[in-house]
Amino acid sequence: MNEHLLKAALDAAANGWAVIPLRPGDKRPALHGEAACPAIGDCAGGHRKWEQRATTDPDRIRTAWSHGPFNVGIATGPSGLVVVDLDMPKTKNNSNADTPCGVTTFQALCERTGQPLPTTRTVRTASGGVHLYFITPSGARLSNSAGRLGKLIDTRARGGYVVAPGSTTAAGTYTVTDPTAPAVLPDWLYALLAPRQPSRGLTATPATPKASRYAAAALTAETATVESASEGQRNTTLLRAARALGRFIVWGDLPRSVVEEALQSAGESIGLSPSGCRSTIRSGLNWSIAHNSQRRTA
Repeated sequence: MNEHLLKAALDAAANGWAVIPLRPGDKRPALHGEAACPAIGDCAGGHRKWEQRATTDPDRIRTAWSHGPFNVGIATGPSGLVVVDLDMPKTKNNSNADTPCGVTTFQALCERTGQPLPTTRTVRTASGGVHLYFITPSGARLSNSAGRLGKLIDTRARGGYVVAPGSTTAAGTYTVTDPTAPAVLPDWLYALLAPRQPSRGLTATPATPKASRYAAAALTAETATVESASEGQRNTTLLRAARALGRFIVWGDLPRSVVEEALQSAGESIGLSPSGCRSTIRSGLNWSIAHNSQRRTA
């Protein structure tokens, strides 16, 4: 048994984070799949997937890590975490040598939205990337995302896991660079990551100060995303932003004129024609208003 890996697993569990064993020197789970399920132990009542088998129980952790030098995975959903993964570009054949890394893209996103870089628990990945740990906001149900915040930025929440510090792969070791306790996911990031289409047929409720702040953060974030859109993706990004913001018009959190004005300005700032912007924004908002329902009541 590799003592430092066992300690890494126990340290994570002590923070209330559920862990799973990963293959030695690898990032893949070491647990059996459904096809190879022995139907005993945790799976005696039916196959349990890795997220269901993640644990904070020290005895179970010691038993699992006594069988080999497993790397440590933290199941983000059961742990109540959202981890923002700022990756490094692949440099094979130097094809992406000029691509900004996830850290640079995230810093630019913060600047465009007028937000400070979050202070939170930070882990350097084996490849040189960065994991930012956040606490999932109360009542939120966030899933994994890929590229939603920008190129080379993924997030892990429900249904996901991250490799814990102390684990080692062929590329290197995962290490804590800022031991600060995880902060609650900021409103402006939540606004970009929250599900964009709530269930239909719900009852309307009046806007609350919290809802208004959330809507304002969403408007700022979506506008910044449009302003940073790369050539060839500008109109598509503008349409996506309009569809994302239309729900706030339905809910009464934002006036349509405010959304149209902000998106129009963002679209024109990146070279889209005024008439083209108006057409795209109108199409996106009309689609969103038609497809989104009213706000869910408590």
